[in-house]
Amino acid sequence: MKLPVLTLLLSSSVFVCGADAPPPDLTGQVNAVYPKVEQLYMDIHQHPELSMHETETAAKLAAQLRGLGYDVTTGVGGTGVVALLKNGAGPTVMLRTELDALPVEEKTGWSFASRVHTKDDSGVDVPVMHACGHDIHMAALVGTATLLARDRQSWHGTLMLVGQPAEERANGAAAMLKDGLFTRFPKPDMAFAMHDGNGLPAGEVGFAPGFSLTSADSVDIVIYGRGGHGAAPQNTVDPIVIAARTVLALQTIVSREINPQDPAIITVGSIHGGTKHNIIPEQVKLQLTVRAYKPEVRKHLLEAISRIARAESEAGNAPRPPDVKVVESTPAQYNDPKLCERIAADLRQTLGTANVVQIAPATPSDDFAEFSAAGVPTAMFSLGAADPEKFAEAQKSGVPLPSNHSPYFAPDYNPTLHTAILSETTVMMELLR
Repeated sequence: MKLPVLTLLLSSSVFVCGADAPPPDLTGQVNAVYPKVEQLYMDIHQHPELSMHETETAAKLAAQLRGLGYDVTTGVGGTGVVALLKNGAGPTVMLRTELDALPVEEKTGWSFASRVHTKDDSGVDVPVMHACGHDIHMAALVGTATLLARDRQSWHGTLMLVGQPAEERANGAAAMLKDGLFTRFPKPDMAFAMHDGNGLPAGEVGFAPGFSLTSADSVDIVIYGRGGHGAAPQNTVDPIVIAARTVLALQTIVSREINPQDPAIITVGSIHGGTKHNIIPEQVKLQLTVRAYKPEVRKHLLEAISRIARAESEAGNAPRPPDVKVVESTPAQYNDPKLCERIAADLRQTLGTANVVQIAPATPSDDFAEFSAAGVPTAMFSLGAADPEKFAEAQKSGVPLPSNHSPYFAPDYNPTLHTAILSETTVMMELLR
């Protein structure tokens, strides 16, 4: 049984140092800024905004950082925020947070739960919730920014804080890069990010050297037919039948074309066609998510999807080839192994050896990977957010806790925020030492 290194006093919201706890001065500094951080967290959580519409969220983050003396630029890549704090000669180190929320109706029951509804890009009214923990990330970044700004004697170089839009649509990082993130501003020597979740209990952090998150490609396929009466299918070309064969054939790519040692996923997440029982439609639309670690596997998957879709349409005598388009895309996250080990070693001194664990690679994705693809050594660590008692119960029962993107996703935010600020401050101090 692992004993928590940091004991949370719920009545006072303060961590007490244990035998292997962080240095008292850093713990005290985190405790001192925590009330402001918690207030910001609740505000952001209660007022979420969708991808590329994070105007108020970006303004709040920018205002906090300007107040700390950072040189802040807004509107980078849409709604992105870049804040610089120069402190003499040394490396440039980037810390990233995301700004956006999800079209999810919150069901946590919290007093500060989101009740926001808005129009999405297609004009549909949708609920909005920070169901992926980006509110935790933003609040922790401000806490870290506060401690770094106050203690400039302990580090040298340039701290680069990035508030990135549209992570949930996997295009915000690319938009910021296109808008000159690494040309208008210093190109960082290293970049770090954390992502919270219920895969670890609060107080722990995890890391996976090398490939840690998959690439993600959203693929739209439109299959064409010749519509007509459902009672006379011989006079039509039925795109629903072609689509059904296509869905089944796509599964053979992973099972028969990819090395079993190389993880790969093709999921057909939606299929839409037809309006009535007895009408054969003109077309059917499929939406896919495609995941892999290795670039060559990713390339093979996408080429094979296009090949099979064309072949099935030709076999079904479709009047025209299908449209196959990749509409959203991000590469796999590669954690620089040396950077990971350096960060992990330092975090073990702050959080305790038992609270810094190596974890297996996972199949979600994050466009933080775009910064690695742009030539910057990066490391993304996992931040435990689960209530330790509930986590232990879930491990025992086998019933998982609500995950990211769930309407019930409710991080144990007090210890999670404390751990995030401790971790990020430790990492920035180490990389800028």
